[in-house]
Amino acid sequence: MAQEYIKKAETLLEALPYMRTFQGQTVVIKYGGAAMQEPELKRAFAQDITLLQYLGIHPVVVHGGGPQIGKVLAKMDIPTRFVDGLRVTDEDTMDVVEMVLAGKINKEIVNLINTAGGAAVGLSGKDGLLLQAQKMEFYRPREDEPPEIIDIGLVGEVTAVNTHLIRTLQAQQFIPVIAPVGVGEAGETYNINADLVAGAVAAALGAAKLILLTDVPGVLDRDHRLVSSLTRRQAVTLMEEGVVAGGMIPKIKCCLEALDEGVAKAHILDGRTLHAVLLEIFTDTGIGTQIVG
Repeated sequence: MAQEYIKKAETLLEALPYMRTFQGQTVVIKYGGAAMQEPELKRAFAQDITLLQYLGIHPVVVHGGGPQIGKVLAKMDIPTRFVDGLRVTDEDTMDVVEMVLAGKINKEIVNLINTAGGAAVGLSGKDGLLLQAQKMEFYRPREDEPPEIIDIGLVGEVTAVNTHLIRTLQAQQFIPVIAPVGVGEAGETYNINADLVAGAVAAALGAAKLILLTDVPGVLDRDHRLVSSLTRRQAVTLMEEGVVAGGMIPKIKCCLEALDEGVAKAHILDGRTLHAVLLEIFTDTGIGTQIVG
């Protein structure tokens, strides 16, 4: 029994320097995948975020919701089409996206964190012009021809983040939980990729960390082994050599852009692991892949 208590004490001592380093710092977490759908993982995530707040760290949560949106669209017989992983968003689809993201999912996450003892406030990009956006211009490369321009509808990209609103909430000890819905100059509503929103928010806040929760262990090498740490140059090389492919490419690009904008470190980790956020921040080795400058 004594050994068990000693082990717990050692775990706390390992975490101590990280607690000291990140106290008062902002950490932006993109929340999605299995961590948003399995009850045990949802509760563990809420506990992680609450503990960060109690330790004097300022978490900001940006969430996705693709599978949930897909289910509601199917129930309403609204057809769904994707172009290179981006949901083509017409006005009917946008209504459902906003309803599911800014309504059902956002408030569920807020409730989970508050039930765990935290103090969360839900926001969409429309609140206080939190996420100003413009229509994303999508180009598909073609051999020996100019790129093909594809209209993917009301899909946007962030042009500005209202950091004053986030800072005001943080100063009052609230945890912002952000739905990735943006607003255009003329009041248009835009569906924005949650990874891109998390990266833009982290950059605007000068966050100490950007953490992307995924359904894979992290970045894998040629032998499918987890790479625990990468420099920017190494990350680019893995993409150029085709070692990293598919859905991991936009996540790495998102991390690299955040680093370019002043975020200290970016992390890609497996949200299917209980307490993944705490394990990544407060242990020497972490559980995912960190990308550093």
